[in-house]
Amino acid sequence: MAPHRAEKRHWLNRNVLAIGLTSLFSDLGHEVATSILPVFLAGLGAAPWALGVIEGVADGISSIAKLSAGYASDKTGIRKPIAVVGYIVTAVATAGIGLAVVWSHVLVGRVLAWLGRGARSPVRDAILVDSIEPEDYGKSLGFERSLDTLGAIIGPAVAVLLVGILSNRTLLFLTLVPGMIAAGLFAFGVRAAPATKPAMHLKVSFRNLPVKFRWFLVAIAIFGVGDFAHTLLILRASQILQPQLGDAASQWAIGLYLVHNLLYAGFSTPIGALADRVGKMKVLTAGYLLAAVMNLGFILNPTTVLPLFFLFALGGLFIAVEDALERAVAADLLPEHLRATGFGALAAVNSIGDLASSMLVGFLWAKVSPAAGFGYAAVLSLLGATFLFLLKRTQDRSRISTHGS
Repeated sequence: MAPHRAEKRHWLNRNVLAIGLTSLFSDLGHEVATSILPVFLAGLGAAPWALGVIEGVADGISSIAKLSAGYASDKTGIRKPIAVVGYIVTAVATAGIGLAVVWSHVLVGRVLAWLGRGARSPVRDAILVDSIEPEDYGKSLGFERSLDTLGAIIGPAVAVLLVGILSNRTLLFLTLVPGMIAAGLFAFGVRAAPATKPAMHLKVSFRNLPVKFRWFLVAIAIFGVGDFAHTLLILRASQILQPQLGDAASQWAIGLYLVHNLLYAGFSTPIGALADRVGKMKVLTAGYLLAAVMNLGFILNPTTVLPLFFLFALGGLFIAVEDALERAVAADLLPEHLRATGFGALAAVNSIGDLASSMLVGFLWAKVSPAAGFGYAAVLSLLGATFLFLLKRTQDRSRISTHGS
C-alpha cells in the first residue's frame, strides 16, 4: 500500500520511523560483529592485512548487488520484498561467521552479509526518499542515520560488556536476534509504493542518469578510494594501546569506537537539518575535510587514549556528514523514476571505493607502515573535498548564468 500524501509531507512519518528502527536493530547486530572481528580474526591466526582484504572484498562484491537491486527495483516496480530478503540474508550470514575456523570462512560470511546489505540499501533509500518532501531530505535521512548509529552505539557497548563473559563465537551467533527483528520491522512497518515508471535497459538507464549526478559520483569515487573501513581504526588503537594496557587494549579500542558511533548518532540529524538550510554540498565538503584531518592525526602516531579519543570523534563526525548528505545530495539530483538505480550507482561507487581503500590502506600498512596507509587516505580525502568544492562552484555559476539569461 502506498503511503498517503499527507504522510509524505511530514519529515518524520511512519516510513521514516520504521526504516530508522529497522536500521537501528540491523546495525546493532552488525556492529557487535564488527567490534569483535579484529580480535576474532587474530584468534584464528590471521595477519592484519586479512582484515583489509575481508572488508574490501566484501564491499567490492556487494557493489554488484547494489547496482542489480537498484535497477531491478526501478524496472519491476518491486521495492519492499527485495529489501526484506536483504535484511534476512545479512542477519543469517553475520551470525554464520561464528562458525569460521580459518579467516577465509570469515571472508565468505562477510561477503554474503554485505551482498544482503547491498541488495537492500538502494531500495530502502528509494522508499525513504519517496516518503518525504525534497526540502526535508537532509533532516529525514539524517534522522534515519541517527537511529542507525544508535544501533551502532548499542552494538559496541554490548560487545564491551559481554566480550569477557561470552566467547566471540557466541556473540556472533547472537547477532541473529537483532538482525531478524530488523527484517520483521521492515516487513510489517514500512509501506512501499511501487516504482512510478519502469526503468529501461541497465546501460540505457545509467546513461539517462543526470549529468550533474554523474559528476557527483566522480567526487564520491575520488573520496571513496581513500575512505577505508573503520574497523581498521579499532585495530590501530589496539596496537597503539597494547604496550600500556596489555589485554585491556582491545576493550579500550572498542570503547573508542563507541565514542565514534555516539557522535555519529548524535550529529546525523542536526547536520542534516543544517545542510537543508545552508546547502548540502557545502556541508558535505566540510565533512570530507574532517576525514583528511582525522587521517593526518593518525600519521602523528598518538600513543595515549586522549588523542585517540579526539581522532575517533572526528571519524564519527565525518561519517555522520558523509552518510546522511551523500544520499541527500543524490536525492536532489535524481528524477523519481531513476532513484533506486541512482542510489544503487551511488552505493556501488562507495563499495568499489571501500574495496580499493581498505585493500590499499591495508597493503601500505603491512608493507610500509600504518602512517603510509593513513597518509594515502588523507591525500584522497583532500582531493575528494577539492573536487566537490569545484563541482559546487561550477553548478552555482551555471545557475547564475541561467537566471541571468
